[in-house]
Parts: sequence; structure tokens; C-alpha cells
Amino acid sequence: MAADETRWLDDKEQALWRIIREFLWQFPSAMDRQLSVDSSMQTGEYSVLAVLSEGPATSLRPADIADNLRWDRSRLSHLLRRMEAKGMITRCSDSTDRRGQQIELTEAGWKTIREAAPSHVTFIREKLFDSLDQHERAALETALPKILGALETCESDPSCKASVPGGPQDCEED
Repeated sequence: MAADETRWLDDKEQALWRIIREFLWQFPSAMDRQLSVDSSMQTGEYSVLAVLSEGPATSLRPADIADNLRWDRSRLSHLLRRMEAKGMITRCSDSTDRRGQQIELTEAGWKTIREAAPSHVTFIREKLFDSLDQHERAALETALPKILGALETCESDPSCKASVPGGPQDCEED
């Protein structure tokens, strides 16, 4: 996109963007600190344990966990190895596809998520939900899915990826 085609942010949008940017930096760090201090675990570990403990199935394929968390499989694979070494999860053969694996919570994994959940939910409630009134929560409930939808559209649209810095670029013909 050429500079003369750029849709610059107006003053109100710029101010809102700065608030969003600050939230995106501070909230994950605060959540990481809470989980580390209260439960001696990382946010990623908690996320995987939560997905495994909340689902109707007793085990999930790694690809299903990655899809649920919207993570790439490489990131998940490294984390699953560390969690397995800590005794939180176990891998077993997939009975429907012998080439695949299923991930299950161990007793230690169940104990970890059960002990971590109360303080983590309290953190989320106090820092996120208690600071918003009903109308503000409703506004987020409406706005955030739209933003996520725009991001998903970009992921599947090659022309959108071409406009992202560091993404694939179309060469101009002379």
C-alpha cells in the first residue's frame, strides 16, 4: 500500500490504539506473574491443562489442542514435551490412527489444574470483569469477536498477508 493510500488513525483512534497496545503488553505479563507466583506454572501450561480438563473427551490429539488455542503446532509440541517431563500429561497412541497420538492429563495434571484454577479465576474476575460494568462487558463481547474475525480473514487471504511487514511481497513489474 502506498503512503498516499494509507488510512491514518485520527486522534481518537490513536488514543484508543495506545490504550489497547498497553493492555496487550500489560495483561499477559500480569497473568503470567499470577500463575507463576500462585501455581508455579506458565500461562501456556495452564491453557493446555484447561483445554484438556474442560473438554468432553478424556484425551485430545495435539492438533485439536493447537486449534482450540489457535497456536501453531510447533509451539505446542515443545510445550507438550516439557509438560510430559513434569508429569502433567501423558501421550498415548491414537486408537483411530496409529500414526497419531492422544494427550491425556495425568493425576498430577488434574491436581495441578484443580489447585491453580481458583486463584487464576479470581485474578481474571478481579482484573478484567470486576473493573467493567454490564454495558462495557457487552461492548467487549460484541467488539472482540469482530476483531478476531478480521484477523482470521487476514490469515486466509494471501493479499492481506502480502501487505504485512515481513510477509510475502508481490514484486512490481517494470
